[in-house]
Amino acid sequence: MAGRRSILSEATAGAVTGLLAGVPVGTLMQFQGMFADQGGAGASWAAFLAAATAVGAVLGVITEQRPHGLAAAVSGGALVGLLGWTVLALTLAPLLHGAAPTWTVTAAAMTYRDLIAAVLHGALTGAALYGLRSSAWPPRPGAEQAPVAALSRVVIVGGGFAGVSAAKRFERLVLREVPVDVTVISDSNFLLFTPMLAEVASSALEPAHISSPVRSAVAHTRFQHGTVDDVDTAGRAVVMGDERIPYDHLVIAVGSVPSFLDLPGVAEHAFTMKDLADATRLRDHVIGVLERCDQLADPRERARLLTFVVAGGGFAGAETVAELFDLVHGVLHLYPRITADEPEFVLVHSRDRILPELSPELGAYALARLQARGIRFRLGVRVSEAAHEGVRLSDGERLATATFVWTAGTRPSPFVALLPAEQAGSGALVTDATLRVAGLDGVWAVGDCAQIPDVDQDGTPFPPTAQHALRQGRVVADNIAATIAGGTPAAFRFRTIGVLVALGHRTAAAEIRGHHFSGFAAWLMWRGIYLAKLPGLEKRVRVLLDWLLDLAFSRDIVVTTDAKALESPAPLAGLDRRLR
Repeated sequence: MAGRRSILSEATAGAVTGLLAGVPVGTLMQFQGMFADQGGAGASWAAFLAAATAVGAVLGVITEQRPHGLAAAVSGGALVGLLGWTVLALTLAPLLHGAAPTWTVTAAAMTYRDLIAAVLHGALTGAALYGLRSSAWPPRPGAEQAPVAALSRVVIVGGGFAGVSAAKRFERLVLREVPVDVTVISDSNFLLFTPMLAEVASSALEPAHISSPVRSAVAHTRFQHGTVDDVDTAGRAVVMGDERIPYDHLVIAVGSVPSFLDLPGVAEHAFTMKDLADATRLRDHVIGVLERCDQLADPRERARLLTFVVAGGGFAGAETVAELFDLVHGVLHLYPRITADEPEFVLVHSRDRILPELSPELGAYALARLQARGIRFRLGVRVSEAAHEGVRLSDGERLATATFVWTAGTRPSPFVALLPAEQAGSGALVTDATLRVAGLDGVWAVGDCAQIPDVDQDGTPFPPTAQHALRQGRVVADNIAATIAGGTPAAFRFRTIGVLVALGHRTAAAEIRGHHFSGFAAWLMWRGIYLAKLPGLEKRVRVLLDWLLDLAFSRDIVVTTDAKALESPAPLAGLDRRLR
């Protein structure tokens, strides 16, 4: 409910600001004679102020509660105004007059003055919201503030969904005068929006557009970029090199890393899909393979190079193989010596159906859609060994390939081993329902590195998904605040809202609150939901522009990685363990 009230208050503040900003812009429009041209000043004024209020409400919600700089606020407002002009002047207005919207240059020229007014109003609203919110925020870390000794010191280790979500919640709690001094420590200085990682690998999105600097995401929280070397739970401090950072409460949110299950050669020869470096390396490798095959005559080597194998039939595996298929077939016209029937895509999955997170019906739909496009499936088997020449499956089949992507397993970050705490069989930190780490005072854990019992499901652990991590971050902040105030922490409770998977070629599958969606409608839903969840207006606009450009132009095939490095999917590659 708190999240809903926050959105409502943001929309209300934005609506009022948009309405007030609309008065001077509307006055200017009337002076230009625009309202008279549109058939009556009174009705035109009312329609314009209603539109200004709506634009302000939208801007209030999507810019969230923290200012990111006046220039960003003004440009973001202008972009929202531009989108509002597209929806209102070019789309709704023709429909209301009984005509179909055309979005042509001629139609745009006829509403040019409306465009100028919309952009001006959006920029003015953005600037006003920036001023309003800046005045409400406390000083940045390092500025004059309450004595640190009077504050409870909270250290968050990890800059992923759960860690950043906790820091954002603490920033709001500070406004309510909760006495905390928060530090976020992460070995990466950006928050990665992993649901769109496969589109980076397929060159549909620019890498920087799905990542947001942690410093801007939590602009009023102290941030340290680095690696924690040790945790002194007795002395309540984390160690970074020669520096000791004391804490009263420690939040562990370090996420997970790929698990290769000790299979021979997999760690050395598999591409992974956990971060931006993985996605860009895979993208450059695949394009490099096409460059080589365009000049290669040996049929056996061509077949090996043009065979792409993905292990793991969950969301990551299905989306990766679908995006690789789209990438290769989307740029084949640039490689005239490679025919469309040469590339082969194989997904290997140990279960009898893919996407076990979805209902059997949607899983079957996804399988049928991908098979219809030419992707081959090996179900009920698993990869048992990998080498430079290819992979061996558990039934003895050998797949000759130069591109082997591993999405079949993860494990909690090795960082959790620094804590003298109970770990589950998966290696995750065991917590109680309030997110406290068992046996450690003042230590909490959230996200993929924690095994958190669901008290409403007989203690069954919550799944390691982003939607759970985001909410766990907020709850752990509330629980720490309650502990500081002498209250009782609340148990974490959450039911999965839904799951979505993109299947490439403008199709997807989704299951939301028990309702099933598939095809183009699910694809629009996938893009709309994830676009809305991207952190920050700037990233949303950039991703939206990337998607629009992808509709009109072929995907970029520029390779920036060194040619020799493309041969090595992992740092230890090149050991060349041969199949026996």
